[in-house]
Amino acid sequence: MPAVLHRGRSRRAINEINMVPFIDVMLVLLIIFMVTAPLITPSLIQLPSVGKAERAPDQIIQVLVGKDGELDLKTKDQTTRMNLEALAAAVLRAQTGSGGTPSGGSGAAASAGKDAAVVISADKGTRYEHVVRVMDTLQRAGVARVGLSVQVVN
Repeated sequence: MPAVLHRGRSRRAINEINMVPFIDVMLVLLIIFMVTAPLITPSLIQLPSVGKAERAPDQIIQVLVGKDGELDLKTKDQTTRMNLEALAAAVLRAQTGSGGTPSGGSGAAASAGKDAAVVISADKGTRYEHVVRVMDTLQRAGVARVGLSVQVVN
């Protein structure tokens, strides 16, 4: 068996890590990402566009949704506080009442009442859930023209 000669040094584990190869690999990856990042196009969506109405609605019925979900129905002459269950019936009454009586009256006047737009105006701090419930209630009741009021910022 051959003898192992030690030249004055004992065998010790190396407790240092050479960082140069790690840094080289990271710099190469950084360059690759910097070159390829502009080539990746972000996902773009095509938003639907709407045309302008031929004429403005005869009457605007406004539903005001407060911070705590309280509802106010605002027509030309009055504002009424109500709950969600009574809202749809009140909006339909306001629509038919604006163009004449639902049973009598002329056909043109009755169709003008159905042209009344319903605009939902919600406070900035209102939970989105309250606005969706109002929209859902109105659509289930058969209200055709429901919109959201927004503030345009230039």
